[in-house]
Formats: sequence, structure tokens, C-alpha cells
Amino acid sequence: MIVRSVAELIGTEREVKTPNWVSRRLLLKRDGMGFSLHETTVFAGTETYIWYRHHLEAVFCIEGEGEVEVLPEGIVYRITPGTVYALDRHDKHWLRAKTDMRLVCVFNPPLTGGEVHDEEGVYPLVQETAAASG
Repeated sequence: MIVRSVAELIGTEREVKTPNWVSRRLLLKRDGMGFSLHETTVFAGTETYIWYRHHLEAVFCIEGEGEVEVLPEGIVYRITPGTVYALDRHDKHWLRAKTDMRLVCVFNPPLTGGEVHDEEGVYPLVQETAAASG
């Protein structure tokens, strides 16, 4: 069984920070679950271009308010607590935070831990062997 708290990840390699967001990576590929699970805070007033070319992602909003704009269509969806959005077609999108947004994110294939968006908004597909850990 794996038991972790967000608090114990702060300041470790499982906490990844950028100017737009901070992600605490609760489950990673090496945990052997077949997906990764993250608590991410997107900072108020930021706009992040994202394209998960290699990953599918589902996002559940716990706190805050913002929007996601799907490209190239330009369709904008409001994100508030209780909203889920799933990038089921490797959708290119803008994520905009009106207030700090606390999100729970699930990735398939799972992330390995240190990924950040490249200049195209893509997380690289990092190869790593999964090994169960506690």
C-alpha cells in the first residue's frame, strides 16, 4: 500500500515549481499504478499554453476559478470547484487562472516526476521502469 500526504512532498523532488504553477506529485510511474496523480496549484493571473502530445490528462478543480481554451477551435470552458475536464484528444489549450486554482490531475502514461512544459507546451515522454515503492 502507498500512503502519502501533500505536506510531506513539499521541498522534495516530488514538488515541481514554475512561475505559473506548483505541482506536488503524489503518484509517479515508479509507483507502478499505471497513472500519475498530482495536486497542482495554478497561480492567479497566469496563462499557460499546454499541449500534452504524449499524455492524456484529467483535471478536477478543488478550489479557485479559471478557464481552459481549446485550440484551434477557441472554445472556452469555465473552471470552478467541482468541474472536471479531460484532455482526451491530446488537446492544445490555454489554461488561465483568475484566482489561485487547486487542481487534482491524473496522467496516462504516468509522469516520472521532473517534467515541465517545453517551448511547445509539451511534457516529454520520459522512459523509466516502474518499481513499486512505499
